[in-house]
Amino acid sequence: MSRTRPGRVRTKRDNGRPPLLLSKLKPQTINLREGETRTIVCPDCERWRRLMGETRLKIREHCDRECTASGDAACAKHPRCPGSDQAVRLDISTEQWGEAMLAADSTATGRRSARQHYKPIPAPAEPVMRMSPVPTTPDEALAVYRSHLRTCRSSTLAARCVGSHRCSEGARLAALYAELEQTQPARRREARVEDARARRRAARTWTQHTERTRAPKKSLAKRSGTAVEEVNNTCRTSPAPGGVSGFRGPQIPLGPQNQQAHDQRQAALGRQYARV
Repeated sequence: MSRTRPGRVRTKRDNGRPPLLLSKLKPQTINLREGETRTIVCPDCERWRRLMGETRLKIREHCDRECTASGDAACAKHPRCPGSDQAVRLDISTEQWGEAMLAADSTATGRRSARQHYKPIPAPAEPVMRMSPVPTTPDEALAVYRSHLRTCRSSTLAARCVGSHRCSEGARLAALYAELEQTQPARRREARVEDARARRRAARTWTQHTERTRAPKKSLAKRSGTAVEEVNNTCRTSPAPGGVSGFRGPQIPLGPQNQQAHDQRQAALGRQYARV
């Protein structure tokens, strides 16, 4: 049985560069496994090339393209790669290179996730025709419940609303109506209390700003000398009664002083514009 002989270095000439040290190369860019052809990634063309020799290793002469062998007619027409005849020195043993190769492989395996995580597919959105606002008052809930009864009783489903029997959707709407009807007085009471608190807060804020506007100049904040603070800290009482205050602080109220009168005025303006 014939055996393939390893390539021999037929000349001592190299490309004149310093030899590549095995200890400085990445272990995954060279193959020195026993029983396999020795190969290395050429530093110039970055392709796997054969290493020639037994003790004195050199990269086999090749072109700068991907050819099947250096003796091809097409390869002879291509320019010679500068990495040809590059010397490689084995400054460490093959066993040390194998240990470095195993260490690099274990590091890459640790970086790679062994389990694939699939993002769950989101549920399809509900059609727009089926979307309806949630009732917040007993009147709205009652209207929705009656509309459901008319639609459900005219359908041909087995579990439809018939007589005193209610389907799951009808029972849910009936329970929602009963809950809103029971809690409506408490909600109205809370709304009235919150509205009264808001009115008191607004009145208190207006009173504080009125007192600050009429306060003497010495009771204002200490001035630091800048032109902006000089203007902000200067509050003058308007000589005309009912005039606009000169206070322009950050806490100035944005709402009207009398909310009820403001609402009546807005309603009157709306009716006036509607007639026009």
